[in-house]
Amino acid sequence: MRTTRTWCRCPMEMHIACVCGFAWILPTAVSRRQDSSLGKYVVVTGVSPTPLGEGKSTLTVGLCQALGAHLGLRAVACVRQPSQGPTFGIKGGAAGGGYSQVIPMDEFNLHLTGDIHAVAAANNLIAAALEARMFHESTQSDEALFNRLFPVRKSGGESRRPLAPGQAARLEKLGLPLEAARDAELLNSEQRRRLARLDVDPDQVSWRRVLDTNDRFLRSITIGQGASEKGHTRETGFDIAVASEVMAVLALARDLRDLRERLGRMVVASSRAGEPVTAEDLGVAGAAAALLRDACQPTLMQTLEGTPVLVHAGPFANIAHGNSSVAADLLALRLAGEEGVVVTEAGFGADIGLEKFCAIKCRASGLAPD
Repeated sequence: MRTTRTWCRCPMEMHIACVCGFAWILPTAVSRRQDSSLGKYVVVTGVSPTPLGEGKSTLTVGLCQALGAHLGLRAVACVRQPSQGPTFGIKGGAAGGGYSQVIPMDEFNLHLTGDIHAVAAANNLIAAALEARMFHESTQSDEALFNRLFPVRKSGGESRRPLAPGQAARLEKLGLPLEAARDAELLNSEQRRRLARLDVDPDQVSWRRVLDTNDRFLRSITIGQGASEKGHTRETGFDIAVASEVMAVLALARDLRDLRERLGRMVVASSRAGEPVTAEDLGVAGAAAALLRDACQPTLMQTLEGTPVLVHAGPFANIAHGNSSVAADLLALRLAGEEGVVVTEAGFGADIGLEKFCAIKCRASGLAPD
């Protein structure tokens, strides 16, 4: 990916970092407009989904060009980032068509700012952390596991076992003494066991790995066949990256803090007692959020007629909620202002994308189309 950057302002006075015809929108652009009036909110959907698409992106782009370039309104389009799966499949790219396209089209369809790869990295980090936790819990005693997870730290002549924020959250979740967050030594042996062991049921792991390619032979695989895994084999598989819950969460988050909290609440498995195990329980939610730090920022592009387009997130509608991000829509509405118009796209058909737009995205954002 090309990484030459220049700092500039766009006509709508957004703080941006330009890269080869598109730009990251910096967090300052969002924070400076928290109190701005919102524009009109329009959603585009389709009735009959087809393998070749229905023309929603083309209509979204064309409508914004008509409103912005021809009628002189402050019009902004919000679309999803395309997955490599459809791009290299029968459907092709998602930049629109004819004279209603997002440009540069090749950058738009190929990697763009790498947000989808960041989602895949975060998803697979969680998968790796889950497998490692299951492995170590099965091979270590309660005491050894506790010592690994909560090492002794010396400070000012004192030795304590302080808990990280995620570990402290698990302490509260289990109803254990909260004062142990400062020093886990205060816990008795049974409390230590409960805190340290997630006791994941291998048959109830719902978290799968992802790859942004249509590779049907990875849909079902067997893992743990190496000699060092000591026979801990398990059947799992790969999904496409945009089907990851990480992508769905990214599209619903308002900012990095909100994203961090949502990542922590994701359920990745169940324990043998039937209790949900979350990414926060694994202690990996913060690391996943760090990988997604730049992916939180919408990308500014333009149509063939020079009207602005915000590109952000790309969840599939037949698996996730199929809409571009709440963050991009909110920013666009504030940029457009009271007299402006924002056109966003609900993916797939009206029976999936639009329904989830109303039932999931609008509930998360508090917005409703005009």
